[in-house]
Amino acid sequence: MTRDSSSLARLGWNAFFSEAFGTLDDHTLEPARVCVEYNHLYRVRAGADEPERLARAAGNLKHSARGKAALPGVGDWVAVRKHDEEPAVIRAVLPRRTCFSRKAAGNVTAEQVIAANVDTVLIVSSLDGDFNVKRIQRYLVAAAASGATPVIVLNKADLCESVDRSVSKLRVIAPAVTIHVTSCVTDVGLDAVATYKRAGQTMALLGSSGVGKSTIINHLLGFDRQRTRTVRKRDSRGRHTTVHRELFVHPDGGVIIDTPGMRELRLWDEHRAIETVFDDVEQLAADCRFRDCEHRSEPRCAVQHAVVNGGLPADRLAHYHQLQDERARPGQRRGRNDGTGRTPTREQLQPTPTRELRKGE
Repeated sequence: MTRDSSSLARLGWNAFFSEAFGTLDDHTLEPARVCVEYNHLYRVRAGADEPERLARAAGNLKHSARGKAALPGVGDWVAVRKHDEEPAVIRAVLPRRTCFSRKAAGNVTAEQVIAANVDTVLIVSSLDGDFNVKRIQRYLVAAAASGATPVIVLNKADLCESVDRSVSKLRVIAPAVTIHVTSCVTDVGLDAVATYKRAGQTMALLGSSGVGKSTIINHLLGFDRQRTRTVRKRDSRGRHTTVHRELFVHPDGGVIIDTPGMRELRLWDEHRAIETVFDDVEQLAADCRFRDCEHRSEPRCAVQHAVVNGGLPADRLAHYHQLQDERARPGQRRGRNDGTGRTPTREQLQPTPTRELRKGE
């Protein structure tokens, strides 16, 4: 592996990663980017003009990692020991500029990194029978938490008789997010999506199975790199074609990350992301009687008042509550207990309420 600054830049290398790599102060290491993550092995590239090669995480890296999310993921920049053998040895994971994560499947509370160091997240949804506004909204919350810029892509326009109605529904929940309507059958809108493929920039496509992510990527790359399959006719649900996350480098510049379809996106550590996506709720909340109003049954709640008067859709507030409740659960599952070995209930975890009135009340 050889390091070349221009080749690295085309792969997404910039001053942020260069500074972090410099702190390692080890001339035996060189930077590389993770393209594919297997169970115990990775495929990495040391530059856009370099071939991929196998790599493994060093033992001390695995031992010191606080959970699987601290280990290399697709899109990560890593420090690799220089030598000619395979697999190469990954000694460190550089800090992430952005990170799209979700709660891992199963009962264990753990973070799963979907894609790291992404500049633009293309949230792909199909305009067939599987179109779901709440699912898109959930992706928007996760994208806001990641630090990447979200863009909505509504694919399969050729199968929809009311495209404008679907777009209008999304304008309500995401007025500031760019929306592109595409069809891989008629090539509508694909040139607009291709504008996010810029030298040194990384875009990731996320969405459910069968929405057409792999077909869009084949169009962006200019050749059929990803295998595609048709959806089930009875419910418009997709069948998994992409089986693992993978990073591609376009010959003319730009990095593209494909991801397997996610039937469920359970949010992880969103912090202020919910408030960002639901900024209409937050603006109304400024007029609530209590500063810590939860907008459920509190007196003089401006948010509930807006729902009653038609200023805020009831289902939007219901989804806001659903995400807020989901955000509260992970912390309760991380081992807190009451000393008896039993996990306390949500009510037991709640402190004695002390309502703080707004100034002047």
